[in-house]
Amino acid sequence: MRIVDAHEDVAWNAVVLGRDVSRSALETRRLEENSDVPQRNGRCMVGLPEWLSGGIMLVCASVFVRPPRRPTPDSFDATEFDQMHRLAQAQLDYYHQLAERSEQVALVGDRAGLDDVLRTWDGEKPQVGIIPSMEGADPVYDATEIEAWFDRGIRMASLSWRAGSRYAGGDAVGGPLTEDGRDLLAVMAELGLILDVSHLAEEAFFEAVDRFEGYVVATHANPRARVPGRRQLSDKMIRLIVDREGVIGIVPYNRFLKRGWSRGDPKDVVRAADVAAAIDHVCQVAGHAEGVGLGSDFDGGFGSESTPAEFDTVADLGCVGAALGEMGYGDGDIAAVLCDNWLRVLRAGLPE
Repeated sequence: MRIVDAHEDVAWNAVVLGRDVSRSALETRRLEENSDVPQRNGRCMVGLPEWLSGGIMLVCASVFVRPPRRPTPDSFDATEFDQMHRLAQAQLDYYHQLAERSEQVALVGDRAGLDDVLRTWDGEKPQVGIIPSMEGADPVYDATEIEAWFDRGIRMASLSWRAGSRYAGGDAVGGPLTEDGRDLLAVMAELGLILDVSHLAEEAFFEAVDRFEGYVVATHANPRARVPGRRQLSDKMIRLIVDREGVIGIVPYNRFLKRGWSRGDPKDVVRAADVAAAIDHVCQVAGHAEGVGLGSDFDGGFGSESTPAEFDTVADLGCVGAALGEMGYGDGDIAAVLCDNWLRVLRAGLPE
């Protein structure tokens, strides 16, 4: 079984928490037993051995900086910006260094690199492809600087995180695109960056999708109809992404899968069948299975204790395929959800 995971916070875990993704997630857990990291970020789920054993061929790996709390989303502090910029650069450096020191990790920046990684899975030494994705544009000084990030490997970007940014409102606070955000979208389209609408406020979402001329995806977002909340996507939002031939990455996070679930509740009250049900909802809204995939968000503020019963590490993502099969989905649609839908977007959206 081959899988594409559209969102993991790999470099943030490495640079901020000291986690080395080349180790097994189980080894990382052992090393963290006497630390506060599991309380801060959950029990580790991601490691290179688990990527390989679970058939995770490609990971859209984030560059993420937690933005400071500002009086208004568009306020700007040069000192804070310098700190965010350095942290984001350090995360991008981490991906380059990881690919340099591990023969089983490759940085993917174009279609040829994508195909090179896929071919390795037909041999004895498969590689995991890393596609750097900027989660929230706070580290970007202005629209003209995004080209420098593109040159260093960023291939996908979102405009804001939860609290909003200089570019757009976030899902936690609301708000539209700003003029800077409109300028940034224009340059992103010219460069061929893929727009990730995860975490956008609804007002900003609709304008961004209408305005942006490139590929539009939601790397990690679930249906609002199943679990209400501004972080989730309404059916109208789902239709707009699918109509643009984009893909929505479903997150196997219990809070996004079961109404009323909160941290500390038993994990096993949520099952892989609930992930399949969220996927099925997108398929029903779209009328087909071509607009949905996986975007685990693993190690992005929660760990295995907050995922469905069948999940312990990222290697368990394949259990979603079995759950879809039990719902009556055929092999072709299951492969589309686990892998092929994201491959279609990446082949079209990455530079030649």
